[in-house]
Amino acid sequence: MSSAHSTNRPETTTAKPSSSKMPTDFLLSLATGPLLLGVLSLDALCSWLQSTGISSEEVFRGDRLPLLHFPDSPDYED
Repeated sequence: MSSAHSTNRPETTTAKPSSSKMPTDFLLSLATGPLLLGVLSLDALCSWLQSTGISSEEVFRGDRLPLLHFPDSPDYED
């Protein structure tokens, strides 16, 4: 085995930090609008579901249901 391939040498690369940061900032700014729209629409959906649930409870309130008249049953004495 040769020792030249097994040594750990850091590679030198010339990376431009300003050019790699520019697309990230641009993509983040593009993603902000849909994210805010999603949060606002989720809030509107939750409030609509809550108001629909409250409205559906009104159907089952006792004062809105019809009264059922049952005939009197005779008392059976043994």
